[in-house]
Amino acid sequence: MTPTTLTSPALFCPATINALADALVEQGWYVGKNVIDAELCHTLYHELSHLAHHKGLSEAGVGRGSEHHLRKDIRGDAIRWLNRESEAQRQYLAGMAALQQTLNQALFLGLFEHEAHFAHYPPGAFYQRHVDSFRGRANRVVSTVGYLTPNWPVDGGGEMVIYHPENPEQEVARITPEAGTFACFLSATIPHEVLPTRVARASIAGWFRRNASMGGILDPAR
Repeated sequence: MTPTTLTSPALFCPATINALADALVEQGWYVGKNVIDAELCHTLYHELSHLAHHKGLSEAGVGRGSEHHLRKDIRGDAIRWLNRESEAQRQYLAGMAALQQTLNQALFLGLFEHEAHFAHYPPGAFYQRHVDSFRGRANRVVSTVGYLTPNWPVDGGGEMVIYHPENPEQEVARITPEAGTFACFLSATIPHEVLPTRVARASIAGWFRRNASMGGILDPAR
């Protein structure tokens, strides 16, 4: 790929951060349109598209560590973990680091780090309803999703559906995966799913984590 030089605007303006923090406290989730800079979205989208077309992604599974399994009946995306290998990745992750600091200061969440991966859903792919962390042993605290696909069609499908934390059958939001939209929610309490997509869908999924290492046993990301 040809290296791209990016300008470096702050990923989140103060008004967005305030609205995001308030929404997490009041309802456990936040969605904002045109949050991610258009130039950054464009560059990340083409980086992910290049990886998808050159076999640079891995099929995603469910579970972690020894309990990790490929389950196409549950999720059908392919991923690649962000590792700061491009300027666009570094800029996106710097924005997440700034958000982490702000959330810690405002909400006292004790967030330790942020992990994130590209997610490519080919046509027909979905991700069944789930939560990102289990109550009582949650190291993933706040989940994040940045959407990258430009010009998302009205009939494209692929929406992320958020359900009520106390009634997982009650839909409370349906998010169109159009470029620039950013969503975040409490990992252990907000059920969500990705509906089947009719066109290729590009995003970055991430999680703010607490450090759950105990007794000298390392609790790594991912």
